[in-house]
Amino acid sequence: MFDFLTQGGFMMWVLLAWSIIGLAFVFERCLALWVRFSIDWKGWMQQVRGFVAQGNYTSAIELCNSRSSHPLSRVLKAGLLRANKSDKDIQRAMEEESIRSTPEIEKNIDYIAMAANIATLLGLLGTIIGLVMAFKGVSGASAQARQEHLANGISVAMYTTAFGLCIAIPFLILHYWLNRKGVRMVERIEEASVELANVIAAQRPAAPRHRRAA
Repeated sequence: MFDFLTQGGFMMWVLLAWSIIGLAFVFERCLALWVRFSIDWKGWMQQVRGFVAQGNYTSAIELCNSRSSHPLSRVLKAGLLRANKSDKDIQRAMEEESIRSTPEIEKNIDYIAMAANIATLLGLLGTIIGLVMAFKGVSGASAQARQEHLANGISVAMYTTAFGLCIAIPFLILHYWLNRKGVRMVERIEEASVELANVIAAQRPAAPRHRRAA
């Protein structure tokens, strides 16, 4: 591994450092999406629906408070706190809280795509540097020295290109994977908010119908 890095010149170390930064973003998002925001979506909603069906909004709010760091619980709590308001007010409250909370799910995911793009550009920069080294060493050198300079320059160019792509491709795959996970989580929160609004509306007494005058 050390030989591989040294043969590509100093840009290989720059790429290595950049890959570590990108991996830090990947690790942070994996920790958030699979640990911090891990929740039994189906079981959670069943409990909330059960409390609302019984008219026990206090227990439903306490359940949300038990996972106050999760965007889902904050969005549902916003609706539960306005259960005595109109349907539009409940929906608006959950939408507002969703706007504030769901960015935590998508946080730093774009940086992984940026890491992939910059790794590609750093590899390209290393390629240019290698070619410049190769052609610069050719001028005013003996035949044997020219071959050595060309070999070294082309080696730097190829190694940095390959290493940049080896970093960029996995990062692009990880970005797609984490982005899909985040999008699905946001969609579930939206589905849960609509479901809660419908359950609250169903618990309200029907408005009396006025008879027509004979």
